[in-house]
Amino acid sequence: WHPTVFTHNRDRVLTTEVAQGFLSALLAQPAVKKLLSAEHFSVDGTMLKAFASMKSFRAKDGAGDDDGEPPEGGRNGERDFRKEKRSNETHASTTDPDARLYRKSKGQESRLAYLGHALMENRNGLVVDGAVTHATGTGEREAATKLSEGLGEGATLGADKAYDVEAFVEELKARKIVPHVAINGTVSKTGKVRKTAVPPDVAQSPGYAISLRCRKRIEEVFGWVKTTGGLSQLKVRGLDKVEAAFTFALAAYNIIRLPKLIGSTGQVCLVGGK
Repeated sequence: WHPTVFTHNRDRVLTTEVAQGFLSALLAQPAVKKLLSAEHFSVDGTMLKAFASMKSFRAKDGAGDDDGEPPEGGRNGERDFRKEKRSNETHASTTDPDARLYRKSKGQESRLAYLGHALMENRNGLVVDGAVTHATGTGEREAATKLSEGLGEGATLGADKAYDVEAFVEELKARKIVPHVAINGTVSKTGKVRKTAVPPDVAQSPGYAISLRCRKRIEEVFGWVKTTGGLSQLKVRGLDKVEAAFTFALAAYNIIRLPKLIGSTGQVCLVGGK
């Protein structure tokens, strides 16, 4: 193959449909399928830095467009964002309209971003599904609900304490999926412990403790995707292309790990013997 052949076909293959098809075909291989758990899973999300500058985050009504005229020499125009209120309701990126202003946690800076989500089976830590959504405060739970739609009754779903929200946990229980969600035991200023929807009998079960250990392996997926996979900074724009690139990276993570897993007789993170 000449490099230009790939370049000419890049836009044709860089779609969510092609990426999801590739991941599904990989997981359907007989040697891979027998490595997957059918009952125990984990879900989580990570922030993906958008391929857009904060200077592109402009008011939707055009206010302030005359500010920051480019100086001589071809440099970018200067912008002073102090005391300027900006939000996703009033502003949007001119270079990547699908990106959203997002802050991962208190004390951290806001940046234009997407949210990448992965569903991992707990037996060998392979990714079985993925998605990308707009960066919102509810994006992770909404994606987790969608990714877990194909799980059978009685399956367990592990997640961190950010998913310990009554509506999300109750929705899992309604679908007869066991919520192995870490309990968010935040204590208020008055000394009151935050209420959880995770049933006491689930939280006290041996499988729950094992799921909480297994789910941490999903951070290895995101670490590999961002470092070796090259997604610490996105290089494409638009929700569909970002999701395609992210899904291909998840598939690549599986491919890198499969040779050792297929050649090994040992298995890890067993829950209930499955």
